[in-house]
Amino acid sequence: MRALLSRAPGGPETLEIGELPDPSVGEGQVVVVIKACAINFPDVLVIEDKYQMRPPRPFAPGGEVSGVVEQVGAGVTRFKVGDRVMGNTSMGGLSEKALFAEDALYPVPEERSFEEAAALLLTYGTTIHALVDRGHIKQGDNLLVLGAAGGVGLAAVELGKAFGARVIGAVSSEEKAQAVRDAGADDVIVYGRGPFGKDESKALAEQFKEKGGKAGFQLIYDAVGGDYAEPALRSIGWEGRYLVIGFPAGIPKLPLNLTLLKSCDVCGVFWGAFAARNPEANRANIQQLFDLWKDGRIAPRVTEVFPLEQGGDAIAKMAARQAIGKLVVRVAD
Repeated sequence: MRALLSRAPGGPETLEIGELPDPSVGEGQVVVVIKACAINFPDVLVIEDKYQMRPPRPFAPGGEVSGVVEQVGAGVTRFKVGDRVMGNTSMGGLSEKALFAEDALYPVPEERSFEEAAALLLTYGTTIHALVDRGHIKQGDNLLVLGAAGGVGLAAVELGKAFGARVIGAVSSEEKAQAVRDAGADDVIVYGRGPFGKDESKALAEQFKEKGGKAGFQLIYDAVGGDYAEPALRSIGWEGRYLVIGFPAGIPKLPLNLTLLKSCDVCGVFWGAFAARNPEANRANIQQLFDLWKDGRIAPRVTEVFPLEQGGDAIAKMAARQAIGKLVVRVAD
């Protein structure tokens, strides 16, 4: 089968079209013909050997996919050949076929495109776990979303509003700010691009504090990291929850005295590990996402679709923090 392969550590320009063996179905497993694969920040890291897992090469990056069932193994009862499905795989999404455990797949609603289906599970799955399981979101909370125009950021805006929060999105351009407003944010902060010196950091903290109001933010959803983290933490409210999602701007070092002064929690969010450790709770979250999707309260925003041969361009755009919403690679028609 054709695949977009990483043969050596490097940037998106090192990826090349090649061949991998077709997957072989086993008991309880399903082979899916991949139609679409969404790009996420782990795809930037894994090809440079900077992710927490290092798959043996050659490998195809990409983990958030949709497609059509081609084969089912013994004991599979939830799916049959020809079903439209969506799921996550640790790697291999940018290839023509992938092997899944039956429980890792979900049916794609007939009214949804493969591109939209590929853009749902990872971003919204991460975000509902962050806001509900780690952040204990409740009606009326003040929620600050850093990197609000990206895939997980827009998911946080939509889900924050669905759960009754007041949502402030923070972004790096007016174009991104408009996307966040369109997603339902109550207000938007446009910040500069780091790195920040002491004065710039203080000014950004004041921007955050002004939008947080007297009570501050009960929840901060940080999908950016870097020099944005400390200014955001300074705007958190008493017993707030700071949700650590990712670090495209770099891994920050937080002054822990701030957590003492605010009696706040810094909460790591690792959705993949949560899903593996607590699959029933994860499936309940995913079902809630499907209900919200059906009701029109969330909707993955796919802003650009690339052919497989240009999958590296999609990863490069993600690496440059230029993406608004979701970038998707169409693997097959």
